[in-house]
Amino acid sequence: MRTSITAGPRLAITLLTVIPLRAGPADRTTAGRAMTLAPAAGLAVGAVAAVVLVAGDRAGLGHLTAAALAVVSMALMTRALHLDGLADIADGLGSARPAAEALAIMKRSDIGPFGVVALVLTLLVQVAALAQASGHRHGAAAVMIAAVTGRLAVTWACREGVPAARPDGLGALVAGSVRTPAAAVVTALVLAAAALSGAASAGIRGAVVATFSVIAGLTVAAGMRWHTTRRLGGITGDVLGALVELGSTAALIVLAVL
Repeated sequence: MRTSITAGPRLAITLLTVIPLRAGPADRTTAGRAMTLAPAAGLAVGAVAAVVLVAGDRAGLGHLTAAALAVVSMALMTRALHLDGLADIADGLGSARPAAEALAIMKRSDIGPFGVVALVLTLLVQVAALAQASGHRHGAAAVMIAAVTGRLAVTWACREGVPAARPDGLGALVAGSVRTPAAAVVTALVLAAAALSGAASAGIRGAVVATFSVIAGLTVAAGMRWHTTRRLGGITGDVLGALVELGSTAALIVLAVL
């Protein structure tokens, strides 16, 4: 059965945003294409957040309130699934239990104290960093770069050689589905776009800071991916959600100084 050329992009949008596209059944090939194109879904989420941020600033709400609304819009655009994944990972790893027990904790519907703390601190940092970037007049670019960076972390988390922690679920579908050369090409495109965006805001310094923000986000996400793979035996959907939030947050922190 031939896979439609649009199946991958549609699945990426369907999995990573609330945009209602008919993706159809997903096989490993389609999943690999979707995860390769995950940064495109991030661009859509970031664009919505940028519009909210600019509108809030122009309405006189102030940088902090506008930044908070932009962060809220990103949560709404993703049904807060990535935040939920971050909370579940915090609870699972924070329990210090063996892998099987930690995975069981992560599957529970409730959120424990580790998850609550992780959510509160992450959202506070995101809002503060975005407000700072907005005060420097490049908040729109910052939120878009951060959103794309977080999803690029997902692309690398699904590359060849990365195992799934469970035999079923999203992690099992997408783990190891992305070819490393494809991930490298997408990364080069994201870095180039970030550099151009930074240069438009603050010249050469802006290009350097924007490029470093992507690298910082990927580095933080890679560290968490390594840790969760070592502790849990591989990736899960919750791991991917956590990587989105941590990668985006790290990028925003760097962009706050631009």
